[in-house]
Amino acid sequence: MRIRHRLVAALLVLPLASGLPRLPPHPAPGQLVLVPTPDDAELAHARQEHPKILKQFGRYPNEELQAYVQKVGERLAAKSHRPNLIFRFTVLDSPDVNAFALPGGYVYITRGLMAYLDSEAELAAVLGHEIGHVTARHSVRQISAAQATGLGLNIGAILAPELRNKAAQDLMNVLGTAMLRGYGREHELQADRLGAEYLARVGYDPHAMIEVIGVLKDQEEFEVARAKEEHREPHIYHGVFATHPDNDTRLRDVVAEANKLEDKAVTLPAHHSVYLDHLRGLTFGPSAREGVVRGSSFYHRGLDFAMHFPEGWTVENQPARLIALAPKRDAVMQLTLEERNRRIGPAAYLTKHFGETPKDGKPLSVDGQKGYTGLLDLKTPFGRRESRVSVLFRDKQAFLLAGAAKDPKRRARFDGEFLTATRSIHRLTAKEKALAEPQALALVKAGPKTTYEALARKSPLADHAEARLRLLNHDYPKGEPKPGELLKVVR
Repeated sequence: MRIRHRLVAALLVLPLASGLPRLPPHPAPGQLVLVPTPDDAELAHARQEHPKILKQFGRYPNEELQAYVQKVGERLAAKSHRPNLIFRFTVLDSPDVNAFALPGGYVYITRGLMAYLDSEAELAAVLGHEIGHVTARHSVRQISAAQATGLGLNIGAILAPELRNKAAQDLMNVLGTAMLRGYGREHELQADRLGAEYLARVGYDPHAMIEVIGVLKDQEEFEVARAKEEHREPHIYHGVFATHPDNDTRLRDVVAEANKLEDKAVTLPAHHSVYLDHLRGLTFGPSAREGVVRGSSFYHRGLDFAMHFPEGWTVENQPARLIALAPKRDAVMQLTLEERNRRIGPAAYLTKHFGETPKDGKPLSVDGQKGYTGLLDLKTPFGRRESRVSVLFRDKQAFLLAGAAKDPKRRARFDGEFLTATRSIHRLTAKEKALAEPQALALVKAGPKTTYEALARKSPLADHAEARLRLLNHDYPKGEPKPGELLKVVR
């Protein structure tokens, strides 16, 4: 989200020639739109933001896969309403299920989303949708719409050197949210329409658009169920998959319209096996630079540490924290890592961090690291609870841990587990360095007796392994493999 806001800030400070120019009729279907950035400015600032996105997410280090996605994307872009624009397609090294685009032809798809697609046609559907956002200039139209609906941002505010006023911040939030979660029902449907049209003109079956939305709807349903189970907000990323169900009549009408444009002389197969071959060895879940969860343990090669949570606890590696949940979801632990900037002791560090001195405090010594632990009343997923807090110092870093129980009367019962997990933090052993390597996709052929239950028993996936394997293979929630079918599994 921070990246999207930086992009908006860059767009907002563009020097404008003379007010807001009215562009000639837009090449994609739609009305004349007042936009605050001319094409050259779009391109210049997309070039400026592209390196920031790569720095934040990372470019997936597989050049063969990058070239494959670029090739598929270029076919579609050549048939788009802006064929003279040079499009750049990038696979991001992120486990998130997402795709988005910058103005100017920069299109991004995460390896996390690619893992759940099942054919080249489905990949083309995602890329085509994002190309549609670019050709319809939805990002700059979003700014115009925000201005027209009373955010009160005028040319003076756009050109002002300081963007801390409320109107500018509101506009930044509008476009930042749009790029992360979608542009609203009408713009998303227009991107669907354009994407389906580009699929048809290239020779792919436009029905792939509906298949992708069905797959991602399953992914969303699974995530919502997990979030409810884990007492947190669901991580749902892109508006296209939230704005309509796969049986939406309007979407099916869009696909039917696109079918009329299909060039029957140039028909491409879905390329199921070709696509899957490109997924062999694809990193699944967090990469080595983010740390790897295996069972109830966590290994981080870059930070050179491992941590073991109690047996049966579910561990989730989130971008800014590590979360562990007890088997019955009646207790939670959180680990965060901070840079130390002051020469103060562990006890003073905890007091400064939380704003009050922990009760029943005592020093800790773990793997040669100095620390301190105590009790504080904190806001938790269960409400305010007395929580076990601890800090461990290592070099110039501080490991901060907090644990809480759902039932306040059971905090003492979990206290031993909180402290045991804290004391498990240590530098990686030689054997553990191998465990810090990420999980990856592999392909297996289903036999007559292959079931997802059997595959899940052999899977390294820490939780919901059976459901995850069904999602990967378009069989969620109850489907089973067909003999001879090529299946994605996790190694």
